[in-house]
Parts: sequence; C-alpha cells; structure tokens
Amino acid sequence: MLKKHIPNTLTCSNLISGCVATSMAFAGNPRMALLWIVIGAAFDFFDGMSARLLHVSSPIGKELDSLADIVTFGVAPSAIIFTELYVMDAPAAVTNLSVCGTSLRQIVPYFAFVMAAFSALRLAKFNLDERQTSSFIGLPTPANALYWGALIVGLSPYLEKDSFAYGVLLFMICVSCWLLVAEIPMFALKFKHWGWKGNEVKYIFLISCIPLLLYFGIAGLSIIIAWYVVLSIICNRLKPQN
Repeated sequence: MLKKHIPNTLTCSNLISGCVATSMAFAGNPRMALLWIVIGAAFDFFDGMSARLLHVSSPIGKELDSLADIVTFGVAPSAIIFTELYVMDAPAAVTNLSVCGTSLRQIVPYFAFVMAAFSALRLAKFNLDERQTSSFIGLPTPANALYWGALIVGLSPYLEKDSFAYGVLLFMICVSCWLLVAEIPMFALKFKHWGWKGNEVKYIFLISCIPLLLYFGIAGLSIIIAWYVVLSIICNRLKPQN
C-alpha cells in the first residue's frame, strides 16, 4: 500500500534537507542552512504525525528517523558553527600556537562537531528512554539546531568583531552538549486539550515567543530556545516533589 511509505518518504525528505543545510553551511551561507534546518524540522514533525494517523508505524521508521535527525539537527548546525569559527577573529593564543606544524586556528573549529556526537547520543537515549512520551529529558535536538542556526545568522556581525566571542562560542558549545544529555526534564508542546488548566506553561511560553520574534527577528529564535530551557528548569524546580 502506498500510504505505508508516506512517513518514511517524509523522513527521507528530512534527511535530504539536512544534507542541503550542511552543504549550505560549508558554502558559508548560514541563512540558507538555517532555512533548510527549518524545512527538515517540518518534515520531522509531519513524518511522526502521518505514521500515527495512518497507523503505519514501524521499527525501521524509528531508526530512519533518528538517522535523519542526526544529519539535520546534529551535523548541519555543527557545520554552521564550524564555518563561523573559521571566519571569526581568534585570540592570539589560538593563532600563534601550533600542533605538529598546524596552527590551532585551523584545528579548533573542528571542535564544533563534538556537538554532532552529543546529538547522536541524545537521540539514542531518547529511543530507549520510556520516560519521554509526553515530555523530554534533556534539550531536544531540533531545538538545539534552531538555537545555533538562529544565533549565527542573527549575531554573526557581532561575533566576528571581537576575539573574546571566540572563546564564548566554544564554551557555549560545551553547554549545548551538556544540555543535550542532561537529566533535566523539559516540557513538550503537546496538547491533550486546549484548556488553560494543565497547559499554563505551554501557553505562557507560546505567548512570550511573539514579542521576542517581532523585536529580535531571527536572533529572537535563539533567545526563545534559551527561554525554553530556563522555563523548563524553573517549572522543574517548582514542581512538587513526591
């Protein structure tokens, strides 16, 4: 039957979007790379939805979905950061030091791909973790990818002005890697009903996103993801302990 191939076709479209995003990143076009990450995220949303609606979920679909997500939400944002680190002003310590005759300036940008490895680890944990049916444990890979894409696109002129930003970016990569696998509960935008009660946090988050996007533009998307993490931590702290 044709319908059983629809979810996997959408998943493969997600994978292709991730490949295009990665190529755009290496070509020095982070704006287009972010666009293709967003397109991939749309395919990622609809493949799961179509599988549930058509009742054609399969083990191969689950594995294929993770493989596609690694490319779109792991490799592609890492490539965006890699390219950005290459054009940023590096501190003198990085520029002047070398390893086996190769300047650290040429080596350090590859550190960005550590995030791709942590994204793969996060996806593997998600597949095995039965606690993540209605919420998440750790930062979802699509959110992490959108954060980095929006950050680079929106703030690259400022990042490239000061060598101090180079070290900050490397530190932020470490924070991102930790958040991907951290045992921190984070809410999901899944609604069982549309009433206020029980959905307060979700509605507060969605309403707050509007002014952030209107005022900050693309960079606002990275602020929204950061706000999502902070709000999740606050809600977790305020949640009554059993």
